[in-house]
Amino acid sequence: MKKIKIGNTDLEVSRINFGGNVFGWTLDEKQSFKILDTFVGAGFNFIDTADTYSWWVNGVGGQSETIIGKWMKARGNRDQIVIATKVGSETKEHPNDISRKHILKSVDESLKRLKTDYIDLYYTHFDDHVTPVEETLSAYDEVIKAGKVRHIAASNLSPERLLESFKVSEENNLPKYVALQPHYNLVERKNYETQYANIVEEYGLSVMTYYSLASGFLTGKYRSEDDLKKSVRGEGVRQYLNAKGLGIIKALDTISEKHNSKPATVSLAWLLAKPNIAAPIVSATSEHQLQTLFDAPKLNLDSEDLELLETASK
Repeated sequence: MKKIKIGNTDLEVSRINFGGNVFGWTLDEKQSFKILDTFVGAGFNFIDTADTYSWWVNGVGGQSETIIGKWMKARGNRDQIVIATKVGSETKEHPNDISRKHILKSVDESLKRLKTDYIDLYYTHFDDHVTPVEETLSAYDEVIKAGKVRHIAASNLSPERLLESFKVSEENNLPKYVALQPHYNLVERKNYETQYANIVEEYGLSVMTYYSLASGFLTGKYRSEDDLKKSVRGEGVRQYLNAKGLGIIKALDTISEKHNSKPATVSLAWLLAKPNIAAPIVSATSEHQLQTLFDAPKLNLDSEDLELLETASK
């Protein structure tokens, strides 16, 4: 299994990052263990979660980290897994919060749930737009020096706050973000490519995309309004049922047929062919779905394929 280094760190990860938001939400503990066993059994080692997954179920979250922690303890494989989790998201109990107090409290709670002494990659999940950048980064400096976190990363920060973070890091000898987790896929290209891609390049960030399959739209499952009823997530893709979206699906169908592949696999292979994309975040709830993810790093799209997708998704 080919692995890639995150930024300038010694973290080596497989090129698919499993999205743990499904653990304790659409998958129970037993089902989650089975999916994780299959994922790792295929040679992958990178799991993404957050302290608040899935707060929309119980109001506070914590289910995903708890399941991952139980699984790692049961399998005795913590040293073989790269765990990314996040801090700062809202719950029913509090708004977005990246204050020192919240970070120091939350990291200990995450470690307890994950049944581990350290977190490999710790993300600023959401900006609270109130806490000074220096306060957030100083808190990260504390938890890194305490051995609780190895590296930090960013998600859902504005370009301005991201750039300010690098400036403050350099001026105050504070930890720097090594990775970025943006919303980026074939139907959502503009914001990342115009606002973030240059920052990623300048600071050598590794990119882990979220909504990599556009909430399932890029699997090809949703092609009409009737299809929206197929899943609890169906309404979330209604916005893509337009000429552009259906044109992308048509291009994916063409390339899938050419390579005897699946639209989801082709969509992920397109992401993996883009500069600085280390590992798209994507989840699965069955072994069949997992296989479409496993096939993506092995699918080499040629220039004709890439041109077709670029044109359809512009």
